[in-house]
Amino acid sequence: MNRQRQKALMRRRRHRRVRKKILGVPERPRLCVFRSLKHTYCQVIDDTTGRTLASASTLSPELRDQLDGSRDCAAAARIGTRIAQVCLERGIKSVVFDRAGYSYHGRLKALADAARKGGLQL
Repeated sequence: MNRQRQKALMRRRRHRRVRKKILGVPERPRLCVFRSLKHTYCQVIDDTTGRTLASASTLSPELRDQLDGSRDCAAAARIGTRIAQVCLERGIKSVVFDRAGYSYHGRLKALADAARKGGLQL
């Protein structure tokens, strides 16, 4: 098995292991982050109903014009600020952070810190 497949497999295993313990409920939904090579996406999910309550990404029309490069930590921080703004508009003050098997540094850390500064409690 080549290195890329091995890394993806290990990330999926970590994600499954973490998801056994994390559950998004209506009082405290789950903030799930996915990062690809070019873009970063995040969703706030209520796992009891299986509905997405809020989402933001580097492809969102309101953020796409403001971003120079969509792969850097500054873009992830903008997404964190935007998701915090949308959540507060919808009455969500506290979320459970689901890092989806990624290590907590770089883009994920920038997104989480910006969401905290925006008013979300992680």
